[in-house]
Amino acid sequence: MPREASPEEYVEETMSLASLKLPIILFGAAQLLKHAVRQNPEFKARVKEHDFVAQIMARDEDIGRWIEFKDGAVASRAGLHDKPDIKLMFKNAKVGAALLTPPINWLEQINAQKDFTLSVDGPEHLTNWFAQTLMMSQTAGLKYGKRLRRGVTRYCNMTNGGPVFVDVKDGKILRMTPIDLADDDGASWTIEARGQKLTPPRKTTLAPHGQNAKSIVYSPDRLLYPMKRVDFDPNDERNPGNRGKSGYVRISWDEAIKIVTDEIKRQKREHGPGAITFSHGSHHTWGNIGYYLSALFRFANAVGMTRIHHNPDSWEGWYWGAVHHWGHTLRVGQSETYGTVEDCLQSCDMIVSWAADPESTSGSYGAQEGTTRRQWLKDPKLGIKVVHVDPYYNATAQFLPGKWFAPKPTTSVAMAMAIAYVWIKEDLYDKSYVETHTVGFDKWKAYLVGEEDGIAKTPEWQEKETGVPAKDVRALAREWGKKRVYLAPGGWGNGHGGACRNQTGIPWARVMVCLVAMQGLGKPGINMGNLQWGTPIDFNFYFPGYADGGMSGDLENTSMPVELYQRMPQLPTMNSNNQRIPRIFVPEAILDGKAEGYPWVGKSIEHQFPKFTYPAAGHSPVHMLYKYGGSILSTMNNTNRWVRMYQSPNLEFVVNQSIWFEGEAKFADVILPACTNFERTDISEWAGLGGYGHHGQQQLNHRVIVFQAPAIKPMGESKPDFWIFNELCKPLGLANYFSEGCNEIDWVKRAFLASDLPQHIPWRKFLKRGYFVVPAEKEKLRAPVSFRWFFENRKKDVPEAQPLPSDYTEEYLRGLQTQSGKLEFECSSLKRFNDPERPPIVKYEPSWEGAHSGELFERYPLQLLTPHSKYSFHTQGDGKDSFLLNIEDHRVNVDGYYYWIMRMNADDAKARGIGKHNLVKVFNDRGAVICAALPTQRLPRGVAHGYESSAIYDPMGEPGKSVDRGGCLNLLTPERTQTKSTHSLAGSNSLVQIELWDGSTQHMSAAFAAMEKDMQQDKEIKRTLKEAQLVPAK
Repeated sequence: MPREASPEEYVEETMSLASLKLPIILFGAAQLLKHAVRQNPEFKARVKEHDFVAQIMARDEDIGRWIEFKDGAVASRAGLHDKPDIKLMFKNAKVGAALLTPPINWLEQINAQKDFTLSVDGPEHLTNWFAQTLMMSQTAGLKYGKRLRRGVTRYCNMTNGGPVFVDVKDGKILRMTPIDLADDDGASWTIEARGQKLTPPRKTTLAPHGQNAKSIVYSPDRLLYPMKRVDFDPNDERNPGNRGKSGYVRISWDEAIKIVTDEIKRQKREHGPGAITFSHGSHHTWGNIGYYLSALFRFANAVGMTRIHHNPDSWEGWYWGAVHHWGHTLRVGQSETYGTVEDCLQSCDMIVSWAADPESTSGSYGAQEGTTRRQWLKDPKLGIKVVHVDPYYNATAQFLPGKWFAPKPTTSVAMAMAIAYVWIKEDLYDKSYVETHTVGFDKWKAYLVGEEDGIAKTPEWQEKETGVPAKDVRALAREWGKKRVYLAPGGWGNGHGGACRNQTGIPWARVMVCLVAMQGLGKPGINMGNLQWGTPIDFNFYFPGYADGGMSGDLENTSMPVELYQRMPQLPTMNSNNQRIPRIFVPEAILDGKAEGYPWVGKSIEHQFPKFTYPAAGHSPVHMLYKYGGSILSTMNNTNRWVRMYQSPNLEFVVNQSIWFEGEAKFADVILPACTNFERTDISEWAGLGGYGHHGQQQLNHRVIVFQAPAIKPMGESKPDFWIFNELCKPLGLANYFSEGCNEIDWVKRAFLASDLPQHIPWRKFLKRGYFVVPAEKEKLRAPVSFRWFFENRKKDVPEAQPLPSDYTEEYLRGLQTQSGKLEFECSSLKRFNDPERPPIVKYEPSWEGAHSGELFERYPLQLLTPHSKYSFHTQGDGKDSFLLNIEDHRVNVDGYYYWIMRMNADDAKARGIGKHNLVKVFNDRGAVICAALPTQRLPRGVAHGYESSAIYDPMGEPGKSVDRGGCLNLLTPERTQTKSTHSLAGSNSLVQIELWDGSTQHMSAAFAAMEKDMQQDKEIKRTLKEAQLVPAK
């Protein structure tokens, strides 16, 4: 028998083979570079950027090849160069051969960097350029899109409102349209319900704010060049008080990069850890690589910063309230929704839509997909009734006619309690279910019937609060108690948006859970939903959502650890600073030097309890702000505070990376122009949220994954976010860490390979076709109905890996996340926390900004509702000179200017002498906004309605001291949190007055009035001291 080789001999043999293999691979790499130069003009232009010699070598042997770039040509030879400018080094030939043999094994690449068996030496900008050029030689000349007739090329891309075909000719976008599915695309699903076969159309839909995507690209407000504020000198006077007032001058990218990176270095050198903070909106242009949770997080973690800790801004009441009754912290308190479309259509008798307008707001991700399903509700053969509870007779109430209940804003908690009271008194709730599936009901029952406080929560009691007639509430309670009902709170119908964002949002979300618990959550036909979520798609097909972190490497602040990190290995990134600012109070942190808040962390119910404070011990106060993406001025509350913050000398430097010159971009010292996702490469799935919106694709009729091809070149000198971050990293020595030597298209391919797509479509075919439709799930394999497992006392069987294993009380997968494992009317977690504003049982407390506000209500007697708009996704859809400006429900042209619409009760308008499209001043102590009035009977007396998130902030004088005519209604909304022990927005309701505008532009906001007062006091103190010094001592 032949002798088996010893370990030493085996190693020697493999090393010998590698010594032969590595030179061949390096020769091939050099040839590939030369071929790319010959074949691709863009690659040839890149090679002309630098002249230098790169050495690739094995450190322990004289094996290597050097490559010389000179005057746009590539030369190469085997061996070691005497004086290379940079070196790419492997520990030995075996490592080099393994890492360079295609296809790339990214896990081995990452481990080699971690283990230092792969290293580089030389100037950062050259080593990074070389690594990316090697990668680019493999992708240069890739073909995207489909050639149509007459010189038109069709690409695919994604908007926040749905996927689109992008037709391009001669380097210009002609049109964008929804995608009509081809016959060979994935199959659709069909639901059989009450003798009907229901199948969705084989096409995608597009929200209004997605229909204006072409205008987003060609907006006259596009930022096309780097700019610097005219009176900002980084080496001399910075004039922070002129932010928002001064103009800008164009500068080069080299100068912009130098100013920003020099400032980053100075901040860390002079002030220390925590001096820099990054602010971003809740959303950005679409894509898994270019998204803020991806590239921005990777860059910010690499630089190090004080984290601005976000509030759960569309789930406020659910995260801070509802979770204590039923858990779901990893869903921010909203419910699981699997199988609910089929269950609703088959078994439900009535849908109660409560503070929900999915026809307006579901398009945040799901376009109008739910509209096609809600149309089925109009079929009398299904026999499903719809009831609407909302102060505004909204678009959904118009689309699906039914009884309309219009409680005064913030008061519908009282209406819900009155319904529960009727159920108790008339035995209209499921006593058996309450006995076996809930705890603490007797405590809440005692409160409702008045045993605790002497006040029975009767329909008559609620009428005094809500204005809704007692007889109507009693009738609704009786009908509800005798039917199988789907309760649909918020736009998604499962705990998102709606009344959870006003001053009583926490008790509202809590009482919604209590109502559905009384009727038997999980029984056939009894659940949460409005046909927006819960379609029978394939949930086992893996493609990462945007909240899964993309290329961020962030294992703490994204959902990357759940699955993407294992599938898409990458260098982890960690922010070394331990300082946080609660987002709601960023202005106070900067201006006053202190703030406190409570965390949004989904790991458990109890993670929300510990308070954090700013500044953190041993950290520097913030002196630099890096602003990224959409406008905070239009999306946060009482935002004249932010205006004042921007003009504070405490902020030594502000850089803004934006696509459009709007909102806060006008308050920057340096502006970095980013391009849109139609001008760069990315990959994404429609409604693929991931993380806190796990399986958000169940809003859709078809799962559609898109290769986001660059339809046109970036306009002007705007650049992809990835490019901007990578260039900023070069002077900081972080470019190779940030990019891992990859280009944006390489990261896109890594995301493709990490998904299940390669099992169904080849990479190059995906690039040309532009999209892939995941076939519908087979009927036998459809996800079970949510909470059916809970009702039937089985282990949880829906396809979500939450809550965490340690949060089950008795047995893994059995029961809810609560301490009892049941629905809790009396919340165990709140009994332990002991918060007077969040008692263990939900109680009714009137809003602190409403009809009970005394003198404030006398001065400002109108309650202003500010929900999300149908026509703008945060600030991205508004403005931009798009066709949406001509929709009179959005803006209206008055004397050549497009004003925001302010709806108000027709009788209230008449009493003020206000007619249709009269310009009115909407104001309170916080600010004033000029709008075009729209009198209507769709609102009760004392209530006004205007969508929030205008892209335009347009003060008619000095910012903070004048009226705004852009429609920035969040200047008026309260910044106070719903309760003292929560970091919760309460800004969707505010007290205002509305009057005909007299043309006056001056209006001093409270934020600036306080500043003026402080300045006057300082002057008085200085004057007193000066005078005291002049008085002789007696």
